[in-house]
Amino acid sequence: MALNCRSLSEARGRVGAYACLPMGKTREIKKRIKAVGNIRRITKTMQMIATSKFARAQQAATASKPYTQTLFDLVSELAAGLGEVTHPLLDSGSRKATGKDLTLVLTSDRGLCGPYNGSVLRTAMQFFRTNPSAKGGLVEVAGKKGVGFFKFAGINVSKLHTIGDKPTYAGVQAIAEDLIARFRSGELGTVRVVYMKYLSAGRQSPTVMQLLPFQPPAKKPGSEGSGPAQVFEFSPDAATLLGELLPAAVKALLFQAVNDAIVSEHVARMVAMKSATDNAGKMGKRLTRSYNRARQAQITTELTEIISGAAALS
Repeated sequence: MALNCRSLSEARGRVGAYACLPMGKTREIKKRIKAVGNIRRITKTMQMIATSKFARAQQAATASKPYTQTLFDLVSELAAGLGEVTHPLLDSGSRKATGKDLTLVLTSDRGLCGPYNGSVLRTAMQFFRTNPSAKGGLVEVAGKKGVGFFKFAGINVSKLHTIGDKPTYAGVQAIAEDLIARFRSGELGTVRVVYMKYLSAGRQSPTVMQLLPFQPPAKKPGSEGSGPAQVFEFSPDAATLLGELLPAAVKALLFQAVNDAIVSEHVARMVAMKSATDNAGKMGKRLTRSYNRARQAQITTELTEIISGAAALS
């Protein structure tokens, strides 16, 4: 019996170089299957978290949009019917900007959100290339990803704002009041916001919005004679009324931009994690097929060794 075992071991040794390859290959594939399975569980969990956060952020963004749009339309109509009345925050056309331009770029603090940050930052860089005054002015960023990008691009970031995943009106109001105060003092000439505008769950658009001075929408050609001119009677007077409405409109616009940016980030992360989960599932299936083939080859090799050993004994 001992002789038979030694003979079988010698037969195994003759094909040992070939037998070691499938064994090592199956171990490697098995490790990769386990790693891909772990990644798939992580991305699936992140997808579920992003979906939950998206639902809350979408509700907040859509709830504040009617108020913001109504306030913007009201201030625009009042500004159009002011006549000779002006306001420091209103773009009258004759105002000469003496301060620096400021660009506020809204990005995310975390990655794994697909093309979200790339689209916003590319839009900002394209805007800087076409507007030298903006590139030579001040750049403020909300989100760590934007800070890292501008540092690599050689653009100085004057201030980093921390907003987080759950922005509050009080936090955004503090940022808006600081911008309004600096604009009134003449330190800032124009304030713009670069952010991802949320249109629907399947469509988001990177946008450059002028926040200060407040700029009413231009009238469409041919709309001047479409109806009777509206005459407003102000109570209190127009200057006092605009003094209350214009800062409120600026704060509401900035808060809406932040909400749009947050919900767009969650949408992008949800889509990216779903794609990663699907890809991990497909890769797991491919690796399982490769493992089965390698295991089959290994079993065939072992059977060949046994047959060779039996033939050597005879």
